[in-house]
Amino acid sequence: MEMALSRSSLSSLSSNLVKPMSSILSLRRRSISSSSEPLTVETSVPFTSHNCDAPSRSVETSAAELFSFFRDMVVMRRMEIAADSLYKAKLIRGFCHLYDGQEAVAVGMEAAITKKDCIITAYRDHCTFLSRGGTLMEVFTELMGRREGCSKGKGGSMHFYRKEGGFYGGHGIVGAQVPLGCGLAFAQKYCKDENVTFALYGDGAANQGQLFEALNIAALWDLPAILVCENNHYGMGTAEWRAAKSPAYYKRGDYVSGLKVDGMDALAVKQACKFAKKHALDNGPIILEMDTYRYHGHSMSDPGSTYRTRDEISGVRQERDPIERVRKLLLTHDIAIEKELKDVEKEVRKEVDETIAKAKECQMPDPSDLFTNVYVKGLGIEACGADRKEVRATLP
Repeated sequence: MEMALSRSSLSSLSSNLVKPMSSILSLRRRSISSSSEPLTVETSVPFTSHNCDAPSRSVETSAAELFSFFRDMVVMRRMEIAADSLYKAKLIRGFCHLYDGQEAVAVGMEAAITKKDCIITAYRDHCTFLSRGGTLMEVFTELMGRREGCSKGKGGSMHFYRKEGGFYGGHGIVGAQVPLGCGLAFAQKYCKDENVTFALYGDGAANQGQLFEALNIAALWDLPAILVCENNHYGMGTAEWRAAKSPAYYKRGDYVSGLKVDGMDALAVKQACKFAKKHALDNGPIILEMDTYRYHGHSMSDPGSTYRTRDEISGVRQERDPIERVRKLLLTHDIAIEKELKDVEKEVRKEVDETIAKAKECQMPDPSDLFTNVYVKGLGIEACGADRKEVRATLP
């Protein structure tokens, strides 16, 4: 039986035949963006080394990884900008140190390691927490002091924590996290688990005495500790050159190897962290200096514009922004088109806004919670299930 086609049905058929071409291109791009086929990209600038050979500038990546870098950094950027607004609306109280501009360090580091490797950092910790598997809801509820926060709303901006993701905090005391990080590395070596610890600190904390004490012990004992100086070039209200006689932080270890890295290049960070992990497991500690930049002030109480010019900030945004660098790679390698990337940014904005709305509805801690988690009863040897004589026999 022959079937007659009307003019309208012919038009419809024609439309459906033409339309798939754009869909096919879109599907092709989506398949490219999720491809794990190896792709080699050269870092923006060479690595500078101290007491070691620098790693190759050629970094192996993939379309899928680059696309994930873009989305993850967009989430981090939008999250921090939202935190700025929440602070100004007095929904976040106390201290708050934002990470926008430095996202490539968190993303690149995570791409080089596993969750069995540990990270410990200072008070600029929101994005590192997110990279270790934390959620936006845990971030915003903690910032707003709600029970659902990652520290039950009791830690706030400086005290994020996620043990199951190998993230041992946010710390408010300048530089104090470095000895703790070396302690984690000691535990890793003692347990022979072939993992490493990244202890992050800023250029301001690089002058703290406890950092050098911890590094000395780590070097003596060949601990798998990687000290990461996130050099954003400014401390609280002052520039690095006014606070440090020697701002070549990667050389500060003297007898310990060091590497200076473009911290605005996620792929360079990834390459450096892979190199550092192997070095730390084979030879002991190493220092990484991440040359990065913060767009906000040191904290929300610092306008960030009295000790540097607005032209300087906008210049870094235009020339070195980590998100824009990955965007350029995605476009250059035909992994995505501009509209797709804009759509990602719109989706992220919506996701962040919806999460904040839900977080605002969450409960504040009960006043009685002030008295919990303050003291822990000491565990006696019997409580550990060990024989007293056996334990004493292991003591020096």
